[in-house]
Amino acid sequence: MQKLRINGEHSLSGELNISGSKNAALPIMAACLLCSEEVELENIPALED
Repeated sequence: MQKLRINGEHSLSGELNISGSKNAALPIMAACLLCSEEVELENIPALED
C-alpha cells in the first residue's frame, strides 16, 4: 500500500476514487476514525471471511 505524507498547516479536502479492494478497505475504515468530519465510503466490498 502506498503512503502519502502531508506536511503543512492547510487542511485537505476533496474526493478520491479507488477500486474496491478488500485488502485496502479495513485500513481505510480505521483511518476514517481519525477524521473529525463526516466521511462517506462507497464501493466497499461486502466481506464474509
